Amino acid sequence: MKYISFVLLIIICSVCCTAQQTNTFRKQYDAFKQEKYSEYDGFRRKANNEYVEFMRKAWVWYQANPSFLMPLHPDPPLPVPLSPDLSEVKDIPKKLLPYEMVIVTPSIIEQAEPIAPVKETLNIGEIFHFKAYGTEMKVRLSNKLRYNLRTTSENDVANQWMHLSNSDYNNLLYDCLALRSQYNLCDWAYLNVLEQLAEAFLGKQSSEVALLQAFLFNQSGYKVRLGRSKTNRLYVMVASQHQIYNMSYFNLKGDCFYPLNYKEDGLYIYDNAFPKEQQMSLIVGREQLFMDTEVESRTLCSKGEYRVQVTLSFNKNLIDFYNTYPQSSINNDGTTKWTFYANTPLSEIVRKKLYPVLRTAISGKSERDAANILINFVQTALIYGYDDEIWGGDRPFFADETLYYPYSDCEDRAILYSRLVRDLLHLETVLLYYPGHLAMAICFNEKVGGKSFLIQGKTYTYCEPTCTGYAPIGWCPKDLETIPPKVVLLND
Repeated sequence: MKYISFVLLIIICSVCCTAQQTNTFRKQYDAFKQEKYSEYDGFRRKANNEYVEFMRKAWVWYQANPSFLMPLHPDPPLPVPLSPDLSEVKDIPKKLLPYEMVIVTPSIIEQAEPIAPVKETLNIGEIFHFKAYGTEMKVRLSNKLRYNLRTTSENDVANQWMHLSNSDYNNLLYDCLALRSQYNLCDWAYLNVLEQLAEAFLGKQSSEVALLQAFLFNQSGYKVRLGRSKTNRLYVMVASQHQIYNMSYFNLKGDCFYPLNYKEDGLYIYDNAFPKEQQMSLIVGREQLFMDTEVESRTLCSKGEYRVQVTLSFNKNLIDFYNTYPQSSINNDGTTKWTFYANTPLSEIVRKKLYPVLRTAISGKSERDAANILINFVQTALIYGYDDEIWGGDRPFFADETLYYPYSDCEDRAILYSRLVRDLLHLETVLLYYPGHLAMAICFNEKVGGKSFLIQGKTYTYCEPTCTGYAPIGWCPKDLETIPPKVVLLND
């Protein structure tokens, strides 16, 4: 009995010592974390103090540059290719076709981050609810923090920026960054969510809104400038890694800054850099997780031997977001614009209805037969329409939009088909740009024959998603066989 008591005493002492050690370690860690956050806060405060002092100096007048024009002044769209007689395309002879150049999609750059981690104030604080793209969102933001600018002079704007940078707004910035992560927001979506938040809190189209949006985007790590019109209205100006079409811009020290909601002939601009600022990207890259608001479903049915029928639902909030998305390009090369659309995934609401049906249709098939079933779906289930007649100009679609809207053209179908092939067959694809036409090609693992290209040591088989009827993979319209296209590589 004495032995057992002795052992228990040792165990109890050990547990107490362990608990004390754990408690000591926790206190040390908490102290270390507090010290680090104090350093971060000090770094942010110092950066904002210096930024504000430059802001008080006279802003410089700049004339805006006219908007970038689409570098591809589109040749008239080619007529929809006539589908071939199937008896003539049972065995398409293999033939290598020429191409002009290969355009590589650049790697995705990580989203911007604040210059230092934002310290969250532990007390919950007042919750402010707002809607962005039909989605209920919330941040910690007290009604007491509403403000009015006395004027939009340099000093008054600087004073308010200084006020925004104090700890009262830390939770707001912390929550905005959390929203970006929670909803998978790309930079363009995040910028617009901040605007909708600011408008809900301060009223629409005001200088106060512009200042709050600029502050939050800037403190999130993005390259932002402020401009003031001759009528004393503030404008947010954002720098982009990619050229944005149909938006005026200001060239400031070699960077293009795009003013939002701009209707002026020039601006007085505060052009000073904030530490570690980063240009925003127009790459979407992943599904934006806006709340599902389903619209009337649409039934699509392909024709012929490979008949497939599916009824799809769509997220109207996501469609509305895509409708605000600006056309852009990389290095002002218009052939790169399609990568933004083609490298964006289909939404889950569409995938969960469409993909089981297509997987069933291609189950047990060879790569060639499966690709033909998918291309027949794109060729015969969709109705062709010219952008000029429907939209008044060129309007590329994300894959969701091609399935949602009643009409689509060659670029939309090539983008959709490349998405289906990558997702369902796990094969590499490229887009092929011809004057007035967009097609695509697939790198098969098996030999399939037909018209093809040798690109970077791999064979890609021509595919024509736009046709008056069914045309199998490997078939190429005769008038395109001698025209070398530009090849646009896509992400897997």
